[in-house]
Amino acid sequence: MPLHKGSSHSTEPSDERRRLALNPFFGEANPTAGMESAPPRHRLPDGPLPPATAYGLVHDELMLDGNSRLNLATFVTTWMEPQAGVLMAECRDKNMIDKDEYPRTAELERRCVAMLADLWNAPDPATAVGCSTTGSSEACMLAAMALKRRWAARNADRYPATARPNLVMGVNVQVCWDKFCTFWEVEPRLVPMEGDRFHLDPQAAADLCDENTIGVVGILGSTFDGSYEPIAELCAALDALQERTGLDIPVHVDGASGAMVAPFLDEDLVWDFRLPRVSSINTSGHKYGLVYPGVGWALWRSPAELPEELVFRVNYLGGDMPTFALNFSRPGAQVVAQYYTFLRLGREGYRAVQQASRDIAMGLAKRIEELGDFRLLTLGDQLPVFAVTTKPEVTAYDVFDVSRRLRERGWLVPAYTFPADREDLSVLRIVCRNGFSSDLAELLLEDLRLLLPELRSQAHPLSSEHAPATSFHH
Repeated sequence: MPLHKGSSHSTEPSDERRRLALNPFFGEANPTAGMESAPPRHRLPDGPLPPATAYGLVHDELMLDGNSRLNLATFVTTWMEPQAGVLMAECRDKNMIDKDEYPRTAELERRCVAMLADLWNAPDPATAVGCSTTGSSEACMLAAMALKRRWAARNADRYPATARPNLVMGVNVQVCWDKFCTFWEVEPRLVPMEGDRFHLDPQAAADLCDENTIGVVGILGSTFDGSYEPIAELCAALDALQERTGLDIPVHVDGASGAMVAPFLDEDLVWDFRLPRVSSINTSGHKYGLVYPGVGWALWRSPAELPEELVFRVNYLGGDMPTFALNFSRPGAQVVAQYYTFLRLGREGYRAVQQASRDIAMGLAKRIEELGDFRLLTLGDQLPVFAVTTKPEVTAYDVFDVSRRLRERGWLVPAYTFPADREDLSVLRIVCRNGFSSDLAELLLEDLRLLLPELRSQAHPLSSEHAPATSFHH
């Protein structure tokens, strides 16, 4: 969540401007009654407003937001069926934590965990444990907390006095992993990018491990370029490490996006609980799980992977309720929507939806490459996501100019630099989600074609400041 600073009174509009901020029609009965001025913006108003007036003020200001359907930076779902929206509205007042009061909502959560355990090939789906979260960031932190606690239990004679835990991962990880390491005092050990390898190298990751390593994170679908990290090869490298040294290092798979793509489109790819070294997996229900923002999932292979002392039990809501989450109160609507989507689509439905997104991504990537100015880094053939940069001979403009000009036409296409050791590389990334149709892809391509003559006529790139390295992970 971004941090916001309070505004000084100097930013308040003048009385005359506040008077003109209200549409006279917002008066419920008489267009001139009680409409002297809009309320202040940075302090609570002195009195109430009619609901229609409050709605009109907020609604009009929100029109200045971007169109979420044209936001090709975000992985987050921006379209659901109307029936799903109705269900969410019916459940938005239910507190997910209160399983005694809302037992059927709790049962739908349990069913979702069971479905995911089966989808991800848990050895015994009936004994796999898991929970819903507010998103993958929380799910990743819960999984990492379990890794750290298990490591601490194995090293009780050395920790915390003489041992500092570390977590091995690629430099391309989502920012939640940096947060975990900072918040929970774990040393991040990052495998750098090298050449045209934009994610973790299995052997390099194994070489960074030692007796203080709590685990290794593998990313099934990098937010930087949409590529899968080689989870099976990572586990094999750690198997070899154990044979040489006796170190038994667990793997967590961050499948924020890919864990809801690979099971349907890449069934022969072995990345999940079929690998004995995979201890836990997370995904975002609100990404390729196809639910509006606000739900993620964390699953563990068996109860042995989730230390019991991390699970808290409360009875002050009525009944004995185990809870393992960073948040306490949260709405049940997104969990209900996830169950609706699982029920609505099934395996074949998910396969059709994800295949359509992949086909659109691959087709759009190929046609952008055919324009002649761009070089593809990825093809959209893993996640329905691809990264593209300008060719070396293109000197009149850069990817930041392209992003800026597309924004003028309503498209949000992020431009950013890659992290350490490939900071020389600046790219555009396009995320294709359900709801981004072939017609919309054609409109994007047409807008890009129209912009190219102007961009090519520039004397030099116009971007004075390049954006900091970011994977636009929202």
